[in-house]
Amino acid sequence: MSFTTSTALASKLPQAKDLSHLFVPTFRIHQKSPFKAVMGTPTLDMINMAGGVPHPSTFPLEQVQATVRAPSHAAPGRTGTLSLERTQANGSTESLNELLQYNDGRGMASYCRFLRQFTEQAHAPPYADWDVVASCGNTDSIAKAVSLFCQQGDHIIVEQYSFPGALSNLVFAKVKPVPVAMDIEGVDPVALDSLCSSWTGATPLRAIYVIPTGQNPTGATMSLARRKALYAVAQKHDLVIIEDDPYYFLQLGPMPETQDTTATDMNKLSLVPSLLSLDTDGRVIRLDSFSKILAPNLRCGWITAPAYIQDRMQILNESTILQPSGLTQGVISRLLNDTWGIEGWIEHLNALRAAYAARRNLFVTLSRKHLAGLATFTVPTAGMFLWMRVDLGDAATDATAMPRLLDAMKKGGVMMAPDMPFRVANAAAAAAPERYLRAAFALAETDMFEPALERLARAIASIRGSELQDTQSVACAEPIETTAPAPIAVNSST
Repeated sequence: MSFTTSTALASKLPQAKDLSHLFVPTFRIHQKSPFKAVMGTPTLDMINMAGGVPHPSTFPLEQVQATVRAPSHAAPGRTGTLSLERTQANGSTESLNELLQYNDGRGMASYCRFLRQFTEQAHAPPYADWDVVASCGNTDSIAKAVSLFCQQGDHIIVEQYSFPGALSNLVFAKVKPVPVAMDIEGVDPVALDSLCSSWTGATPLRAIYVIPTGQNPTGATMSLARRKALYAVAQKHDLVIIEDDPYYFLQLGPMPETQDTTATDMNKLSLVPSLLSLDTDGRVIRLDSFSKILAPNLRCGWITAPAYIQDRMQILNESTILQPSGLTQGVISRLLNDTWGIEGWIEHLNALRAAYAARRNLFVTLSRKHLAGLATFTVPTAGMFLWMRVDLGDAATDATAMPRLLDAMKKGGVMMAPDMPFRVANAAAAAAPERYLRAAFALAETDMFEPALERLARAIASIRGSELQDTQSVACAEPIETTAPAPIAVNSST
């Protein structure tokens, strides 16, 4: 993966279309905080006696230092030092006094500056007036994006299996999810078109929420053709697309034909273009997060959208989180602007992709070995999930089969996520439920992959009964132990 700066001048690009008619009434009129509308945002060079702003001399942090390893995982032992000083700018990054002080809902200037540069190189949005706003990660961003276009009683289109955090957001907002059918590439655009064309709800459908790359939980990745088809349907039916894409930079490529994964050159493996990169209208709100590509509890990410939408995002930030931690933004800014630079950042992303590709390759190889006849799956080309359709034989129609399987897995010492928390309920799914498990191959140590799959195979066989005892997958399987071993968690909380 490598990027080149777009040569297209912003002045030659069109402006985003005005889709403010899709806003809920609260946001159709742009309103600032009454206090900030009058006073503006305080800065260090103002004589500020208006706001409840503490004096920076009371901040106890004099200096922050961190030891940072080199961006490539292939260079063990190479480290550098990242530092933030109290009163002076730190390279491209603000001083500690500025980072620790109140600021506006857009995010720290140096943090956002890097993300604009990176977004331009990675996606080159094809309209002029886009911008980025700092976020606390995608779960918070989802709630804010949904609130712009949906209010209590409204509906939003979602994939038939989706991220539980997003579904929980909808429950709290009292917005009803409308599931659209999926296949191995994610959302089926024909099904989406049919759903929108036949919609008879009391309020119109205004938005669709999708995870287009390494989808959670299915691992599906939309091809370029699929993304273009989805975008065309959104244009036809005037939908905003909420593009939740935390796994975009974890595109892994296809499984190699040989066992040797060390030859994979991620610099030469191009990324599927994002929906943002196709967005000639300005109808995509793209959500990015550092959770999967730096560290989850940094709680930082960014939103990319037209400027008039970002004005509303700023209001939402200032009425909730204000902005992500300034200290965290400062550490990330210093790391990416000055310590690594954008070349080092891309090197880091490529190293991550190679590491996860090796994990994916091993886990899939072992799954084929141990789950033949017990489960089927499509090899994921992005993300960190293997979505398995479990064959429970004659027990498949038994409503208790999946709970019994989960219980057998726990007793056998392995954890994977069942499909229930991800499923968007509808009559068809309830009438003919399929049984799926999501295995996350990101966290468990690789030497635990094989025992985890052996334990899973025994658990499935125990639910199917004696009919599978002669299959190759479980020919050597021992009975499930009555005293459970320490569980192997091949799972994820998100």
